[in-house]
Amino acid sequence: MMSQPHLPERPGHNPDLLSLAREAALPPLSATFARVLAGFDDALFDRAETAGASQLVFLDGMRELRRRRDDITARFGAHLRQAWAALEAAAPLSAEAALAQAGQGETGLSLVSEHDLESRLAVRNFAAVVLREWKPVLARLDRRLAWISGVDGLDIDLNPIGPEHIGVAVHEAFGVCDLAAEVRLVLIKLCEREFAVQVGRIYRDVDERLAQAGVMPAISQPPPQRPAAAPRPARPAEADAGMAHGDDEDLSDPQHAPAWARRFTERWARHRSELQAGNPGGYDGNPSASGQNMILEALHELLAQTRHVREDATAAAQVAVGQQRPLSQHEMMSVLSLLQATPTATLRAAVGDQSESLAQRLKNEVISGATRLGVDPGQARLDPQDEDAIDLVGMLFDVMLDERELEGRSRELIGRLVVPFVKVALLDRRMFVQKTHPARRLLNSLAEACEGNAGESQAERALMGKVEEIIDRLIAEFNENLAIFLTLEEEFREFLAQHRRRIEIAERRATETQRGQEKLELARGRALAELERRLQGAPLPAAIEGFLRQPWNHHLTMSLLREGDDGESVGEALAVADVLLEEVAEARRHVVGKPWLQSIQPGLRKVFASVGLHGEGSVGAIDALHDTLQAIAEARPESVDHADAARYRAMDIGTWLDFIDKDGKVQAGKLSWVSPISSRLLFVNRRGIRFCVASPEELVVMERLGRLRPHVDDGAFDSAMQGVIDRLDPQTSTVH
Repeated sequence: MMSQPHLPERPGHNPDLLSLAREAALPPLSATFARVLAGFDDALFDRAETAGASQLVFLDGMRELRRRRDDITARFGAHLRQAWAALEAAAPLSAEAALAQAGQGETGLSLVSEHDLESRLAVRNFAAVVLREWKPVLARLDRRLAWISGVDGLDIDLNPIGPEHIGVAVHEAFGVCDLAAEVRLVLIKLCEREFAVQVGRIYRDVDERLAQAGVMPAISQPPPQRPAAAPRPARPAEADAGMAHGDDEDLSDPQHAPAWARRFTERWARHRSELQAGNPGGYDGNPSASGQNMILEALHELLAQTRHVREDATAAAQVAVGQQRPLSQHEMMSVLSLLQATPTATLRAAVGDQSESLAQRLKNEVISGATRLGVDPGQARLDPQDEDAIDLVGMLFDVMLDERELEGRSRELIGRLVVPFVKVALLDRRMFVQKTHPARRLLNSLAEACEGNAGESQAERALMGKVEEIIDRLIAEFNENLAIFLTLEEEFREFLAQHRRRIEIAERRATETQRGQEKLELARGRALAELERRLQGAPLPAAIEGFLRQPWNHHLTMSLLREGDDGESVGEALAVADVLLEEVAEARRHVVGKPWLQSIQPGLRKVFASVGLHGEGSVGAIDALHDTLQAIAEARPESVDHADAARYRAMDIGTWLDFIDKDGKVQAGKLSWVSPISSRLLFVNRRGIRFCVASPEELVVMERLGRLRPHVDDGAFDSAMQGVIDRLDPQTSTVH
């Protein structure tokens, strides 16, 4: 055994022990993942052989997996190293936060695709499987790693080698691959099947090495074992049922009993003790060494004591009981099978009638059915245990239908299960006390699917359709073999899991959309405040104010949304506005010859790019701002004649104008569109490419500066000659 390093008196950072744990965990996890990954392409090939129309999808996935195998293993290990480094820095990384940020890019705001959400849900399920199988050792690892790292505590979300972080590592690993959604989910499911067991063994090894190193050795002591309860002899039917679902509970241990059963037996034991107080050798509060028998016997005794209250029995009937024989199990099953296939109108009515006891109606229908089979009703009665089973099932469904939100079609479908569940109660009484009984689990799943389901959405209607299919099959196929419940429960559980995933995807999408909307509203409010602060004081030229209110405001909003208040782009956008306003002030002081907008050219291009203006389009927009400042500096009127602006507002779509740049180059532009929101005019060149977007006021300024003129389509030669004349004419050459 290795020597025990010195431990601090109180939890604190211990680099030696952290290094020990790291080497015991990270390399084995990465190596094991790489080893199981090597076999996945064979699994995909096998899946492709039976995939039908999806065969090519799995074959492509197999090739992609082989091609990117090294990248996959590298990304898996990289996430675990990142999580471990955070622990060593005493700032554990949240697996939930890491998974939420995966694939979000720099902005952290992009909506997650449905395929990505499916992948995230799959790795969460992988983590849940590992946690369920290795929960005790993980609890010890959380405490030991927290101790040696000096943090207050670790849980499944913060443990860097816990199943949650391993799930994130798996998600990140396959994120590098170009895989179809169904292939990615198959790979994660393979991890759950092949990798989870190996992970648990590594956990156990790390835990043992830390314990041997002296890290909280006391928590490794196993709890004292309680003696096993003696097995209860089962009837043949019950034994068959046990093969179907596994008799894996010991209800003599209160922790394994259903909550209602624990409360009931406690109250019943106190009640019987009070009744027999002072009776030595009498009732000892434990009618049977078996927990299941104890509950069932108490239930039977309670039903027997209260039956006279729940029923209107006559004295004559009590006398006649002694002259009647109980119906045999074969007779009971025959009658119930008839009711299961063709329930009577009165039984169907009792399901929806809160004023009638469903249990009493069931018993009446059984006696009536026995009469139709040739049994003399005067000579037959129900066996007390069979009557108890009918009472319990009837009251169970009465309460369920009364207290749960089951209306209309949902109520009718659940009501059809009454007779099959009476048959189950007669065949296997453990249904009432065993949480894992397949009949109980099937009823729980069906009731969950029906509750509150009004069929308002396509998903709800599909779910109700599956419920009806399952119940129809149960009615048609259930005789006396309880295995059908296990088959149908597994099938419906898988369908319900898919339905829940779709619901969770919709919930997450709604959450992300709402989060994005709120951040957008916050950014808009901040940008508007910055805009209003800069618009205070003397009125600005229309072109300058329009620039600030529209493209600049939009660009600032998007920068705030992506980077927050302290982002680099936010500071650059604010500087653009401030410099522009300073140059407006200089122009008003008639500063001539200044290279306007020179220092903020890159920032202006970014602003215009954010609203879709690139290349020549952004150059034209910046030139319009430059011309406005130049006009102010040369003491030309800042205000634009409304008649001139109105002329451009009334210009027809398809009108051509000539745009002249500072070098005298002429380009014809056609009016293609007028914004109904901002009234800005969009001009395109002869190839249909946008190159100028301007307001009517900006066009007036460009016209006065000789930068804009009506277009005359006289051909290239005549247009060139017009340019020659313009250059030779002293009155026009000065404007260039």
